[in-house]
Amino acid sequence: MSEKTPSELIDARIAELGDWRGETLARLRALVHEADPEVTEEWKWQVPAWYHGGLLFTGESYKKSVKMTFAKGAALDDPKKLFNSSLDGNVRRAIDFHEGEALDEEGLKDLFRAAVAHNLAK
Repeated sequence: MSEKTPSELIDARIAELGDWRGETLARLRALVHEADPEVTEEWKWQVPAWYHGGLLFTGESYKKSVKMTFAKGAALDDPKKLFNSSLDGNVRRAIDFHEGEALDEEGLKDLFRAAVAHNLAK
């Protein structure tokens, strides 16, 4: 029996969601790869995770939201105020996406690049 790659597991998660959450996760995934072609995909804690110089963020799906949790989000500049969840922590920050909300694609790509730059600066 062959193990599935992290990318295959992420494909399966997107397909199994089969609704706006899968579409949102797929679009966020595409934006990550547009922002950083060197990003790698992993499967950690039963969720998609993206890495470059360390963990960047995870992509969790819930009944009413898709959440991107940035491992070191508290250290990142967020000029567009995209972080809207886990704001009280000293390390992580998250963005909750809900059905029907538009994505600030350029703002997200800037935030993804900032997370990579932060990881590579250490």
